[in-house]
Amino acid sequence: MENITLNNGIKCPVVGIGTFMLSPAAAENSVREALKMGYRLVDTANAYVNERAVGRGIKDSGVAREEVFLSTKLWPSEYENDSAVDETLERLGVDYVDLLYIHQPAGNWLAGYRQLEKAYREGKAKSIGISNFEGKYIEELQKKWEIVPQFIQVEAHPYINQSELRQTLEKYDIKLMSWYPLGHGDKSLINEPVFTELGKKYGKTGAQVILRWHTQMGFVVIPGSKNVDHIRDNLNILDFTLTDAEMAEIAKLDNNRRYYHRTDAQLEQFAAWRPDFEKR
Repeated sequence: MENITLNNGIKCPVVGIGTFMLSPAAAENSVREALKMGYRLVDTANAYVNERAVGRGIKDSGVAREEVFLSTKLWPSEYENDSAVDETLERLGVDYVDLLYIHQPAGNWLAGYRQLEKAYREGKAKSIGISNFEGKYIEELQKKWEIVPQFIQVEAHPYINQSELRQTLEKYDIKLMSWYPLGHGDKSLINEPVFTELGKKYGKTGAQVILRWHTQMGFVVIPGSKNVDHIRDNLNILDFTLTDAEMAEIAKLDNNRRYYHRTDAQLEQFAAWRPDFEKR
């Protein structure tokens, strides 16, 4: 496994298993099987309502807890809940997480960020991050953070390589974790001629070429799947390297196209919604 080094010296695998939109049963199975295959990064969130299942998957994998880089996210309903971090750890069945995000710039998000900083100081979170904090939100947070985050998680793929955001990230050595890394599975992206050609050259699928592009961009990538074969294929991307010329060719695809467009009204809804957490 390849790793990147965060701005606090901690190492994080470049490829992980995501659990967005996975039922508890599917998440438990995907996490267990992924770890058995060699994955060492697992990403979940309060809002996915599968944290208990993810915890079971980690335990059942047979992989030691200290070998797993575990990432989760506090939902806006939890930002002012002083017990949110402890409750998250309890659901996951762990004493700490390796990465703790605030999930959305909704509600009292600064209170949420203060929770992250407190968890970091107490050793309950080995690193901290912000999810979906682009534009004005990261600009405002820069004026208020006491601890610089190690990660930001945002939509990223060859159609939107986040070039503007990366200027800020480079200033603070904040790493980017990609969601929708394959453009939400858009076949028009995966089947772009450049990926078809490179796939033939390297004996890979277009999707595998795209995932490798992410890691060579310096991104961490967390594709999710409940299909064991897809999970295996998504990890099988570290045995080839795209050339500088090939990376430059892929860069031409950037057209700032997003698959998810969040509105202010949605942020208000996010602040009002509370996940129906798993009870056991």
